[in-house]
Amino acid sequence: MSAQPHIEVRHLSMGYGTTVVQRDLNFTINRGDIFVIMGGSGCGKSTLLKQMIGLNRPLAGSILFDGVDYWAASDEAKANLRRGFGVLFQAGALWSSLTLAENVALPLREFTRLPKKIVAEIVALKLALVGLAGFENYYPSEISGGMKKRAGLARAMALDPEILFFDEPSAGLDPLSSQRLDELILELRNGLGATVVLVTHELPSIFAIANNSVFLDAETRTMIAAGDPKLLLKEGPDQVRHFLQRGQP
Repeated sequence: MSAQPHIEVRHLSMGYGTTVVQRDLNFTINRGDIFVIMGGSGCGKSTLLKQMIGLNRPLAGSILFDGVDYWAASDEAKANLRRGFGVLFQAGALWSSLTLAENVALPLREFTRLPKKIVAEIVALKLALVGLAGFENYYPSEISGGMKKRAGLARAMALDPEILFFDEPSAGLDPLSSQRLDELILELRNGLGATVVLVTHELPSIFAIANNSVFLDAETRTMIAAGDPKLLLKEGPDQVRHFLQRGQP
């Protein structure tokens, strides 16, 4: 991992209409970090993720990728930045009418002019990386929830993104499948050198894979801590330590 800033959030405020969800957020995600957005229900975790991937415009502030302010950039520059993003939505968001291979091939066909043979080779490689070799012709309805998440991850990696965004990747999974997904995320980060940003409330995942984080507070509507969750567990504000100690004796 490097201390080189990859994503910088500066004085960010977000909301809907006149309702402010969070204000004055400031944090840095370094290249190669596995960064977790934490907080209680309704604090704006998924809203922040949507702002970072360009779905919703912030009320104020900046989100910089390698020094480029996304929301101040031209439409062409925004599109170029987004091509470096891979996104895994909470339910996988696979097209039910397409096979796993067709789902993974979709961004390749949309954004590249690669020959069909090369696309098929890339698709097979991505599915093999997530442990789904041999499942190319299966439909989403024919596989388990954990396999759908892995197929969604394969699609997110189709264009070899520099940044992977995950929204509750372990939601709905049994503990063993969740652990395997965590291990896969670590392997992909280590193997591909990608920066990972995820929303999760799963403590085992937070402590197993994250080295950086931000904690959003619903009551004060701003961040109250940032840094390595393992350090925040020992030295963070009371509210953050209580959140991270849930379920512990």
